[in-house]
Amino acid sequence: MPTAAKLVSAIAFVIICYLAAEAYKPTLPEGTVVTLMSPICAALGALCGWFVMGPLVGDGYGVAIGSGIRTSVTAVFFALVIFAGDKMVRLSMEHRYKGPIEALQAMVAIAGDYAIAMLRADLLVILLVGGSLGGILAEWSSRQWR
Repeated sequence: MPTAAKLVSAIAFVIICYLAAEAYKPTLPEGTVVTLMSPICAALGALCGWFVMGPLVGDGYGVAIGSGIRTSVTAVFFALVIFAGDKMVRLSMEHRYKGPIEALQAMVAIAGDYAIAMLRADLLVILLVGGSLGGILAEWSSRQWR
């Protein structure tokens, strides 16, 4: 059921995930195509805001901060899966893997490389502080518009 908290959460996490994608782009190797990275991350933010953060409101601001960070981590997880899967499929089209198990193992390694590249202060601040603020906004909106 649509609620104000779900809508506010979706909007907040669209902004957070878009900013995180923009902050992440400079860490990628030159020549990496990043035209759809920000819109895809924004869409993931909307989905995670609506389906993860939205239902978790109503337990107070302290819990909302933790729920906001949880939502940011969830969005990062799905972004890693999507972008590592995309790279794995591209490499598999070039016949780089002997079979599907090797391709899936490579996908996990690619996601790990992407995750290590995310360990930057600016990106972590966007995700953690932004997630906390998104959680607080969602909690506030649930109290404001019941």
